[in-house]
Amino acid sequence: MPRKLDLRTGRPVWFAYRAPAVPTDGLTQDVKTDVLIVGMGISGAMMAETLTADGYQVICIDRRGPLKGSTSATTALVAFEIDQPLSTLSKMIGRTSAEQAWRRSRLAVSNLAARIAELGINCGLSRTPSLYLAGTLLGPSELHDEAQARRQAGIAATYLTSAPLAETFGIDRNSAILSHGNIALDPRKLTAGLLLKALERKARFYTPIEATVIEDSADEVVVATKDGPTITARHVILATGYELVDIVPAAAHQIISTWAIATRPQSRKIWPQAAFIWEASDPYLYVRATTDGRVVCGGEDEDFVDETQRDALIADKSARIAEKLGLIFPHLDTRPAFAWTGSFGTTTTGLPYIGAIPRHPRIHAVMGYGGNGITFSQIASEIVSASINGLDDTDAKLFAFNR
Repeated sequence: MPRKLDLRTGRPVWFAYRAPAVPTDGLTQDVKTDVLIVGMGISGAMMAETLTADGYQVICIDRRGPLKGSTSATTALVAFEIDQPLSTLSKMIGRTSAEQAWRRSRLAVSNLAARIAELGINCGLSRTPSLYLAGTLLGPSELHDEAQARRQAGIAATYLTSAPLAETFGIDRNSAILSHGNIALDPRKLTAGLLLKALERKARFYTPIEATVIEDSADEVVVATKDGPTITARHVILATGYELVDIVPAAAHQIISTWAIATRPQSRKIWPQAAFIWEASDPYLYVRATTDGRVVCGGEDEDFVDETQRDALIADKSARIAEKLGLIFPHLDTRPAFAWTGSFGTTTTGLPYIGAIPRHPRIHAVMGYGGNGITFSQIASEIVSASINGLDDTDAKLFAFNR
């Protein structure tokens, strides 16, 4: 079963805001259900809300508890821009597939915003433009090509030179791509809101429960738990984040470490339109503001997963991130009020793995990956629920394990 990871350390900024409590029970006897979801972070919560809305009986379990894993470590810039630029991804998987992955990602962000509105979940959602700044990976001419590639795919993108970038956003860089349609939110409030909706529809939540053995047959899946009781389900969804379960094929992925800081609230100093900012650099940097004027900034990723080493670097990385933030916005107070680190998975293409596990049609896995975890969780809730409903999602093959 899962290799255990300490998914985050430090104090993520989201702990400054109170998320609703999600009640759970202990599991004392064997139970049956239509769908068992393993993991109660953002991916599991989206699956639970979708499937209970479809009328299925749902049980969720988590070996920690709701909202206790990677979800709190996300900076929750819910963006459609996949980690691999469209122009790069086209070279990897072909232009048609790359364009479709980007379009689906864009659709997912707009679907998620509509879903939050329809469910009335209060998670501080704001819509914000995005700036992708030229950097060490894509210089001005590559950025210009990227903007053109997006427009050819039907995704609006405006290439800005230094003068309009400085005039409109107060940023001194030679070029950027401006895009619209992304959202920012509080990931703990969203996760809690979705779980509480599922609970209203009679979902059952059991924590702390650790799944130990999963055995599937033609018509059901039986999951043994560490404390004894078994859970029998028609379908199982593994939403365990970066703690990979043995039955999931070893996809071409690696686990990396990332760091982030958040400043004190300084609403008057926030740049125009509070645009999201990414740098097309390695290591990349990204910046967003919270609704109460804190600046969240992260990046400095490194390819290792040793938690002791990762945690020891918090002070050093925080200082470096604050310094880089100060180079973009010299007028900000960049001192960290919060600093944290987390581990997450990446794939070479930046695309997630979503769907039934090969040779195990009743066991579905949601492996988000990369900087678009929340966007990919939304896509997963659409693809996996379609599959459980006996329908075929047109994009399922883009994200399938045997793609």
